[in-house]
Amino acid sequence: MLDSVTRGFKLLNHYPPIYGSMAGPVIDSARNTTLKDHVSLVQAMTMHFTRRTAARWIGAAAAGAHLGAASALAAVLQKAFDPANGRPKPADRRFRSAAVEQMIVEVSANVADPALARIFANCYPNTLDTTVEPGRFEGKPDTPVITGDIAAMWLRDSSAQVWPYLALAAKDEPLRELLEGVIRRQTRCLLIDTYANAFMADLNAPPLEWSAKDNTEMRQGVGERKYELDSLCYPIRLAHGYWKQTGDTKPFDTAWQKAMGLVVDTMVVQQRKQGDGPYHFQRTSSIATETLPAVGYGNPVKPVGLIASGFRPSDDACIFPFLVPSNLFAVTSLRHLAEMAHAILHDDGLAKRATALADEVRIALASHAIAQTSQGTIWAYEVDGFGSQVLMDDANVPSLLGLPYLDASPDEALYARTRDFVWSERNPWFFQGSAGVGIGGPHEGKNMIWPMSQMVYALTSNSDVEIRKALKMLKTSTAGSGFMHESYNKSNAATFTRPWFAWANTLFGELIVRTASKRPDLLVS
Repeated sequence: MLDSVTRGFKLLNHYPPIYGSMAGPVIDSARNTTLKDHVSLVQAMTMHFTRRTAARWIGAAAAGAHLGAASALAAVLQKAFDPANGRPKPADRRFRSAAVEQMIVEVSANVADPALARIFANCYPNTLDTTVEPGRFEGKPDTPVITGDIAAMWLRDSSAQVWPYLALAAKDEPLRELLEGVIRRQTRCLLIDTYANAFMADLNAPPLEWSAKDNTEMRQGVGERKYELDSLCYPIRLAHGYWKQTGDTKPFDTAWQKAMGLVVDTMVVQQRKQGDGPYHFQRTSSIATETLPAVGYGNPVKPVGLIASGFRPSDDACIFPFLVPSNLFAVTSLRHLAEMAHAILHDDGLAKRATALADEVRIALASHAIAQTSQGTIWAYEVDGFGSQVLMDDANVPSLLGLPYLDASPDEALYARTRDFVWSERNPWFFQGSAGVGIGGPHEGKNMIWPMSQMVYALTSNSDVEIRKALKMLKTSTAGSGFMHESYNKSNAATFTRPWFAWANTLFGELIVRTASKRPDLLVS
């Protein structure tokens, strides 16, 4: 590990105009650097780590759990955006939205707890402050969105990161244009490869270092090629939400139509009725969830109408490829796509294909994805069509806990029983300790709670008691940093991963905005 850190330090020599030397000041505060400058440093400093290893070391170092080279790595890497300094100064923000700034002022004024108000004011604009760079491609808006401390754009994360701003787009034209640019950039990405989960912010850049030697069909612009069904659903969710909020149809052109056709094609192929399909993935790693078994095609499935996924939304390999929350999400997404194909594209062929696939998956879910437990039936997390089931939940969304948040819960009673199961010790990835209660997952391992699970718990709750408890835990989870993290130890919030994780930050902002609108008393008392 230390050899990797040393190699990372050496790479700083490539960026002296921006970051200076290790011996002197590491950033010129008078200079308004671009996101590309920031991405270059983050990419350089993480190129010798896997995603989870970099996140774990950087977060732990920032929390003071490591010394020496690891602490120095954290300090240098965070100069792209240093959460310890709070929200970036106005001159250093990547984008400013008047509507978002007004929302911050209005909501913060009604949050009685100054610490919670500060966290909200930091987190809600974090995606716009630190991860976007609106630009133009072929004369049209083009907006890459990196995840934060990883210099690439995940289709899932980028969709989720900007989702909370959709409601403001109709009254803020620059913000609407930025969001149009995200949709157009996602279209470009899908046209490159529907099996990739992440793309480089600069599509001419080499892939993330940990992906360079993967045994799969890497294409130019791809950052990582882990096929995840939800990565095909999230761009549809964003597009549909954008259309409903703004009424604008400009991004839904022939390129988007072609991309959506490829999305449906990929889902059909991954029903695996004609064999495993073309996608395979193998990675040399000591971590089992970083690669797929069975020569890279994943464990066998019986074709029953469900859609296979190689990896979960945590980027961990599926045990059984029929990932239930992603299939439920796909049903909703396909129906949204059918609506748009009919109303905007006037492509009834695409609309009928999307509807037929949604219907088939819905029927298959009812037949194969429900598990019997001593407390009644619940949704399984993964199945294989042969009768095998995995009963658990993971913090990353789509999750079983988050189904209503994605409008993907067709049975309220079934969801209620599932919710009780996953938010309990019957779920092997549920943890509780002196610092909090919540769901984690294999990505960061035992005893690590993801604040995202606490946010989703609150967002899907109808209980003031539950929401108030979640807000208290989320405040604790920041360890005084003023920002959300990827995960933290159940008994010590100061032991955390990823100090700069924009999805979690913006999702927390969404939770506070929704609470202020629907349950304001929870914030003023």
